[in-house]
Amino acid sequence: MDATPLQAWRDTLQELGVLGLVREAQPQAPPAVQPPARKVEARPALPPPKPAGVAYAPPTDPLGCPPDAAVAGAADLAALAQAIQGCLRCPLGPGRMRFVFGEGHPRARLMFVGEGPGRDEDLQGRPFVGKAGELLDRMIEALGLRREDTYIANVVKCRPPDNRTPTPDEARACLGYLRRQIELIQPAVIVTLGATPLRELVGLTDGITRIRGQWRQVKVGDRDIPVMPTFHPAYVLRQYTQEVRRAVWEDLKAAKAWVDKASS
Repeated sequence: MDATPLQAWRDTLQELGVLGLVREAQPQAPPAVQPPARKVEARPALPPPKPAGVAYAPPTDPLGCPPDAAVAGAADLAALAQAIQGCLRCPLGPGRMRFVFGEGHPRARLMFVGEGPGRDEDLQGRPFVGKAGELLDRMIEALGLRREDTYIANVVKCRPPDNRTPTPDEARACLGYLRRQIELIQPAVIVTLGATPLRELVGLTDGITRIRGQWRQVKVGDRDIPVMPTFHPAYVLRQYTQEVRRAVWEDLKAAKAWVDKASS
């Protein structure tokens, strides 16, 4: 029986040695098996945002809103801390992890006042324990002192969101606590770190760059206390120039010299 035309064509190609150039018919691949669709669990709905312009309403109980009489009547730092550690007077309170009261020698001659707790301070409940705190510790040691010889506190005791500057209302809610700390400690000199304590405690709004290194004073109780304004350690870390470091060092040396003179 004669070969079919297709078979004859194939034989001819094979004789010419070009059969391999013709694509052989490929078996059809089986259809891909699709994996079963994953079940996506619905996310819980987020709480609705608070309406803009709604003011924070602090609690009225003595734990959440410590009475002024309890603050003024605290006989020592431990009693003051006990009286105010549950404070929710301002919106910072409900968002904190730890209440950062302050720490150091209860009769320190040199007191440092910063702005407010950051992330590390909020986690540990201690002031100035992050990178800025490490730099402050080195500064104190360079003065021939130990951290525990001084007292370190902040204007506000709770961390502001994203480490922002405390608002005037937040600072005022906490300022009475800081002033009572100062009354109980009776430092010879206060070093303010940055613009916020200079503004809220001393009442100066000229800016830290213009005021740093110039003696000021604050009246707390019946005492006028000398104040040395200087840059915040966090600013020094951001602007780590010889000029900035020398400026802070001169400010701290002046404060230590005043302490030594007052103690002699």
